[in-house]
Amino acid sequence: MKSIVNILTALCISVWLTVPCFAQPSEIEPVQDITTGQWHLSLNTGLGVITNPLAGGGDLPLVLIPDIAYYGEQFFFDNGRLGYSLIQDSPHTFNLVTEFNSETRFFVDWHPSNIFALRSESSFTNSENELQIQQPSLDIRELNKRKWALDAGLSYHYSYQQHVFSVQALADVSGVYDGWRSALQWQMHKNIGELQIKPTIGIWYKSAALNTYFYGLTEKESPVRAIEVGSSWQPYAKIDARWPLNGANSLRFHLAYYDYSALADDSPLFEQTYSLTAFIGFDHIF
Repeated sequence: MKSIVNILTALCISVWLTVPCFAQPSEIEPVQDITTGQWHLSLNTGLGVITNPLAGGGDLPLVLIPDIAYYGEQFFFDNGRLGYSLIQDSPHTFNLVTEFNSETRFFVDWHPSNIFALRSESSFTNSENELQIQQPSLDIRELNKRKWALDAGLSYHYSYQQHVFSVQALADVSGVYDGWRSALQWQMHKNIGELQIKPTIGIWYKSAALNTYFYGLTEKESPVRAIEVGSSWQPYAKIDARWPLNGANSLRFHLAYYDYSALADDSPLFEQTYSLTAFIGFDHIF
């Protein structure tokens, strides 16, 4: 039963966790080969996983992954990201965008009981007398839930031959964490015969308010003291490859690496310093 729930959860959140299908929502724009004014719907079927770097957090299996997008003259919807194009003067594109913050993905099917064991191994300095005092018991049901946050902001894309350079800045407009994030990214579109390859390199900046809300601990959650997490830089790299079989079907491979080492140094929630997304399967366009 638990595995079924995990699969259904991955299916639902993959619409807004990935663009297209596997990247975090705001990392890639615009989508290629989508006819203006028509809905694009495809389904990826195969085997994959999103690893969870948090202590007690289960990995999310990837079996069925939808790709849903619509691009009008100015308004667009792309796998959970809603936007409005302010300027489409090739090679420059400016967009207003809004999307759910993707940090929530690690807290789906999350078991926080292991947090406290991890905290006992963190770099707190206690005196000998303090160590002899019985720590107060905690009820994991009292932990605050990490709410879904809605972010909005601006994105800019510059295209040069096979390269796309992107800059974006998004802030919380839902009042959940009252922080912001920004990113720089380079992506290349390369064809080697029939093989279509898209390597991507980028880096996120995430504010202290964002990191503290998702990866810190409040006084109510911590037996010692509240834990605040500072701002961080998060580099990432990925590669996406397709091998067309016919007009509607193709083989699909995706591998992505997200570095959380800066956050792991400050937050006791992390068990690993990175998250991997890997998938191999078939993509069918409807």
